Amino acid sequence: MTLLHDGVRRHQFADASQFREAFFACLTARRDELFELADALLCADGSVTAPVDLTLLAEHRRGHGALYDALNRGRLDADGLRRTLAGLPQPKAADGRLVLAVDVSNWLRPDAVCSADRLFCHTFGRGRDQHLMIPGWPCSFVAALEQGRTSWCQLLDAVRLGPEDDVADVTARQVRRVVEDLVAGGRWREGDPNILVVFDAGYDAPRLAHLLDGLPVEVLGRMRSDRVMRRPTPTLLEYAAAYPQGGRHPEHRKEFRFAKPETWGEPDTATVQVTDRYGTARAMAWDRLHPRLTTRSAWIDHDGELPIIEGTLIRLEVDRLPGGGDPLPLWLWSSATGMTGSDVDLRWQAFLRRFDLERTFRMIKQTLGWTRPKLRTPEAADRWTWLIVVAHTQLRLARPFAEDIRRPWERPTEPNRLTPARVRRGFRNLRPHLPCPARAPKPTQPGPGRPLGSKNQRPATRYDVGKTIRRPETIIERDRLRP
Repeated sequence: MTLLHDGVRRHQFADASQFREAFFACLTARRDELFELADALLCADGSVTAPVDLTLLAEHRRGHGALYDALNRGRLDADGLRRTLAGLPQPKAADGRLVLAVDVSNWLRPDAVCSADRLFCHTFGRGRDQHLMIPGWPCSFVAALEQGRTSWCQLLDAVRLGPEDDVADVTARQVRRVVEDLVAGGRWREGDPNILVVFDAGYDAPRLAHLLDGLPVEVLGRMRSDRVMRRPTPTLLEYAAAYPQGGRHPEHRKEFRFAKPETWGEPDTATVQVTDRYGTARAMAWDRLHPRLTTRSAWIDHDGELPIIEGTLIRLEVDRLPGGGDPLPLWLWSSATGMTGSDVDLRWQAFLRRFDLERTFRMIKQTLGWTRPKLRTPEAADRWTWLIVVAHTQLRLARPFAEDIRRPWERPTEPNRLTPARVRRGFRNLRPHLPCPARAPKPTQPGPGRPLGSKNQRPATRYDVGKTIRRPETIIERDRLRP
């Protein structure tokens, strides 16, 4: 593999060096050990199966006791690290806009009865249509997506969902914080296209668009195929012309049922594209469609008149799937209106790029060992999660000048097309060119520990699994619970 010229290499080394120094500044307790632990993650041979094995590497100069002490009692400035990640060069789409993807990945802990804040996490079984609920720690990630087929993305934030959290509220606060950091870091300026935030079917896209109102963002989410939406509300002049006898101005018009094509009518925009992986892709879009909201479920605490959240509904249909499955139609809803044909194609292509985040989840779990440690406290799990995010970010910064260290049976890779796992193989050779602010360890002696033959007099507390707050489902319950 040919390397880039020296000027580009110095610039990329400067970005990686500045990030390492900023990361070290965000560590406020046990900083030397946490920094070396992140380097050990990057320099290990093969997949990480247990964090304690990292203490045997030459890059980790401290013992295994320091590792457990740092994870359990270390401190990290998460807000400062988020601002540092947002200030890095971000990938952009073809039209120059930032595309963010939000998704939840689960850290399953079914046997950790002494670990707090565990929730029932939805997982897919090995059989067909088998869905399992396993206790664990769900974690919400926000990442900036690249254009084209790739296994790379820039992780920007990670938040563990707790038993008292509402997923939509936590996700909205998380996205708002990331967008504000991107604006403060100069990655979005006035006049740039709105930031596109992509969600999967597990999120309520219209509600998130309402919660993110006031930000330069556009919400794009997948909709279930059994949803029902409403046509755009006519203006007062249109209604007066249609009904000269008068009457009350309607809030909603005819229904648009996803499962009934006779209710669709003619689309406002239709496009056809020929792709390599999906065959012919046909997209139809209907402008200014909105859901009819009711004062129930997610809107139970809303005071005043319910909003009308209009957007563009997109239906995508392809000939085939890469895995050979049945290509069912895909329904997308965007908070933007007045789209052209090129705008519609850009949206569904950006949604397909959301699956790059799934490859990142697989990489941090199988290669970096994100879910391998048997940590007891959720705070220690949060520190380990941030170390994984930092390690993945350093791999992305090292990608332009990494050499292709391949196995004899592997094919050569094109320049700047290495996967994160193959960049990690050569990170040990790049580390001497990067700053290492961690201090050398001081010689110490291990403590006496528990006296021989004594029993543990402080048994660990056992915690229940699941939500701890029951939210009202009707207006009567809401009014009864209010003081």
